[in-house]
Amino acid sequence: MIRAAYLTLAMLLMAPQAHGASSQWQESEGGSVRLVTVGLPDEDGRLRGALEISLKSGWKTYWRNPGAAGIPPQIDVSRSSHIRAVEVQYPAPERIHDGETQWTGYRQSVSLPVIFTLDQANAATLIDADVFLGICETICIPFQASFTFDPGADADNVSDALAVRRAFASLPAPADGTFGIASVEKAGGALVLEGKVPASTLEPVLFLDHAHAHLLGTPRLEALDEGTARFVVEILNGDVGKLENSDLIYTLTADGEAVSGDIEIP
Repeated sequence: MIRAAYLTLAMLLMAPQAHGASSQWQESEGGSVRLVTVGLPDEDGRLRGALEISLKSGWKTYWRNPGAAGIPPQIDVSRSSHIRAVEVQYPAPERIHDGETQWTGYRQSVSLPVIFTLDQANAATLIDADVFLGICETICIPFQASFTFDPGADADNVSDALAVRRAFASLPAPADGTFGIASVEKAGGALVLEGKVPASTLEPVLFLDHAHAHLLGTPRLEALDEGTARFVVEILNGDVGKLENSDLIYTLTADGEAVSGDIEIP
């Protein structure tokens, strides 16, 4: 019986799917992209999904704050009736050096978790979305495509459910007192952030996002001592006022582990 159950599951995963709760793949020179959802909205109208970005070998794509010249992923659902908000979440990225430039993103295919919020939990709606992002090799090519599908059709599709589950499982853990940023302060023309990382960490890396992310330089590790890390971030153009009393979103990585959180800039 157990063997038969595994065979049935394998056949479900390998068989062609109707993909009612997912869009078709849209192709570009560097890869392909699709949107997928699973299940029905919860009582608060939230529907879980993923933006799947399949990259060809040697191609890369961007994080939420890629740097000065990057294109962060964007999903526009303004044509979708009953969908009042969409939130894209991000696995831990890496800092990528291309010649004299550096930016933040992903070297491999990535699935970005997405939460669609409906104005009514039981509303029937099509997802009619425009996706815009950058896919890069030696140069970066803007990717733009429209996706339309019914998230209620085949909502329990096994393949789609696994794709969404993998996307959410890839997210960093919530930061806490043992691993995360504990303080931020202004020091001249810079921000100084201090936090905790595992004691065995050799080279933690900090990634930042902000409503005015263009004002922030690349975080630089200034000191690391027995699990306490201090980073310095240059404030570009000296425009400190736009950063005061605002939230700084971060992902902190160390030895293959990652946490995310936010902290207020005083």
